[in-house]
Amino acid sequence: MHQLAIALHQKGYKITGSDDEIVDPARSNLARAGLLPDAIGWNSDLITSDLDGIILGMHAREDNPELMRARSLGLPVYSFPEYIYKESLNKKRIVIGGSHGKTTTTAMIMHLLQHQHLAFDYLVGAAVKGFNASVQLTDAPVIVCEGDEYPASALIKKPKFHFLFPHIAVITGIAWDHINVFPTFEIYLEQFTLFIDKIEAGGVLIYNQTDATLDALVHQSPRSDIRYLPYHIPTYQVKEGITTIEVNEQSGQLSVFGEHNLLNLEAARLVGEELGIHTNDFLQAMESFSGAAKRLELLAAGKGTRIFRDFAHAPSKVAATIAAVRKQFPDHHLLAVLELHTFSSLNEKFLHEYKGSLDAADRAVVFYTHHALQHKKLPPLDPTRVAADFGNDQLAVINDKDALIQWLYQQDYQRTIVLLMSSGTFDGADMLTFAKTITAQ
Repeated sequence: MHQLAIALHQKGYKITGSDDEIVDPARSNLARAGLLPDAIGWNSDLITSDLDGIILGMHAREDNPELMRARSLGLPVYSFPEYIYKESLNKKRIVIGGSHGKTTTTAMIMHLLQHQHLAFDYLVGAAVKGFNASVQLTDAPVIVCEGDEYPASALIKKPKFHFLFPHIAVITGIAWDHINVFPTFEIYLEQFTLFIDKIEAGGVLIYNQTDATLDALVHQSPRSDIRYLPYHIPTYQVKEGITTIEVNEQSGQLSVFGEHNLLNLEAARLVGEELGIHTNDFLQAMESFSGAAKRLELLAAGKGTRIFRDFAHAPSKVAATIAAVRKQFPDHHLLAVLELHTFSSLNEKFLHEYKGSLDAADRAVVFYTHHALQHKKLPPLDPTRVAADFGNDQLAVINDKDALIQWLYQQDYQRTIVLLMSSGTFDGADMLTFAKTITAQ
């Protein structure tokens, strides 16, 4: 929300806002832009009839005094994605959806368009090298959006990507997530059917045909007014830790690795083709793409040890990330560290979905905190139950930050790849210092 506020401010709008809590980096970013509110909290007096509209964040409930005032005045009220759509009515809209890989795919497309010096706007869910914001709104003719399936706002329970109406749509894969919003897999799956229905007539769906669930979904009720472009893993080889791909009889080296990233890259290539970008230009661009923040991001390296940080938290993401590292560094030991931080991952009804997801690692530890459980209003988790659901009797299960750090420093790191996987912060543990300390030994 704060990035949207800054983007609209830069476009020339007069922006004001409120929140019940503002922390860094949002606080510092808003202050630099001159948009930090004078006071924290909600104040209905700030809502006046001369406002052109209200954009809701996830903290605005039905009884929010500012929202109630806006409604009483008859002001237009938008969710975040509804407003993005309003700003992009005259643009070609590219929307990347899927249970995993959408941030990286979006970042690849952004990097490609920047490399080609093309004007475009964007909405992405992570920091991307070469871009100083996660939202940009200008008069560019194209917008690239990461299409999240999470609800549009606290008032609108429909997924964000149902409000963006793409001309070019991508679905990277489907794996059940967000159990607090979609209590069954069938309900979750339906959201992607509805997303396909939202593609503009004459548009195109680019989809991962290697995902059996997605492939079956696409073939259930095909639309005759859009095109379908399936994609697969391109031809590639890994030599001395470097991945080289071959596409249309042309080859290029990559900085990223893993078959899940090769699938993301193939989706990005097809989007580029739809925009008239040739294969050789695409491969040149991808040689310098180093990934989005926390997506197999290299924290530190030295003396045969590398430590990566990754956003993986859902079962399919965890398994894919571990498989990628194992294949890229087959002669190294692999230590996997996974934090359970989301509502789904901490839920006893969902935990069994992780069975086998850490088995490809030589050593693995699962970490979670009692605070995270309390914050999500979930009951305590028995460590024995966690190990059983993962189906790994060698798994270490730790629920104290200091104990986790102690365990990590006690391990052997000779010729070892460490994979830190979390959508959280490991309860504030200083993983960067740990990474630098271990790799300096």
